[in-house]
Order: sequence, then C-alpha cells, then structure tokens
Amino acid sequence: MKKVAFLSTVIFITILAVSSCDNKRSTGSTYMPDMMVSRGYETYAERDSTKFTMDLSKMGGNMIFYNNMPPQGTIKRGDLFPYTLQNDSNGYKLSASVKNPFDTISSTKAELDEAGRLYNINCGICHGAKGAADGPMATGEYIGGVANLTGDAIKKLSDGTMFHVITYGKGIMGSYASQLSKQQRWMVIKYIRTLQGGGATASDSTGTTIKDSATVKK
Repeated sequence: MKKVAFLSTVIFITILAVSSCDNKRSTGSTYMPDMMVSRGYETYAERDSTKFTMDLSKMGGNMIFYNNMPPQGTIKRGDLFPYTLQNDSNGYKLSASVKNPFDTISSTKAELDEAGRLYNINCGICHGAKGAADGPMATGEYIGGVANLTGDAIKKLSDGTMFHVITYGKGIMGSYASQLSKQQRWMVIKYIRTLQGGGATASDSTGTTIKDSATVKK
C-alpha cells in the first residue's frame, strides 16, 4: 500500500514538473484579453466595413462603432487645456484676464530661439523680424495697416488678448490656430515681449539666467 502511495506521489510530481516547464513565457489563460492587448489602428488606415461602422444606428451586434475622434472632454498627452473663450466682443474683452501659462516658467535659450523661429516663419513676413511692421508683405504694399508690435498700443495688450487674436484673428490678420499649437502661440507671445524690451528671460543648460536682449536672435 505504501509503495502504491509512493509511486502515485512520484508520478504526480513528475507530471506537475513537466507541465509547469512547458512554456516559461506563458502567462496562462487570460481572463479579459482586450484589457491586455488592445486593438491598435492607424488614423487613416482602412478598416473592414463588415466589422466597423461610423454610423451610430448600425452599432451593435457584430458591428463596432469607431469614428476616429477622441472621447469627448479629453485632451492629448502634454497638451494645454482648451481655450474656451468665444470669438466675439465679449470673448475679446474677457481674454484680457487670461494669463500666459509660461509666465511663471523660466524658458531656456533653446525654447526662446525656437519661439523666434516660429515667429519669423509665421509673423515676420508682415510684422517684420523686429516687430516694427516692416515685413516684406507690409513694405511691399501688399497689405496695409499691419500692426507695429513694438508700439505702445500692442505693448498695452495683455498676453491673453494677444493669444485671442492669434487664435481667432482680428481685422486683416487671420487665425493662426492651425499653424501654431496652443503652446507655440504662448511662446511666440513671450518672444514678442522680448522684441518690445519686455521682461522675458531665458536660462541656459546650466540654469543660469540670461537676459533676453542678449540671447534671442532678432
């Protein structure tokens, strides 16, 4: 009897050892596989029309609703919160109280240089490299009434109002919301303040504060 019990134990341990060594990388059975391995799709990739639909009325059964849009109320990682003021007189008035989110952040020289590059690409053609309304489009008589960004009228505008104008456009100036991200618009405004002799400063890679007029290319 003892021999039978002993042999049974040996056989059981052997079977257990062999089965456990079958695949060391296997995690075993997965209870909810979609929580571990999600469906990955490229934005503009074609999808099987027999499985996916953009029509809410067809959703259900074997059809999966997918319209390429992010869930409502979400923002992409690293992005700033949405700018919610409307493009009207009231929104323009309220924009004066909106603070530049980068005012309390010490910008590096590289960041201000990048802001200057974006300014020259998008703004310099009209406002000029130094903001004096002497860009090629203004001096070439293609566009009249270009604002002098270094003048008192623009200096008195808050960063929020300048952001509002860049976002929606005003007068002869169109919107630049599609050309510049929200972060880029705020950084360009910081660069414009350096052209005005404002208080923006930059820090080098060692953390040493550098005066804007000496570090930012004009």
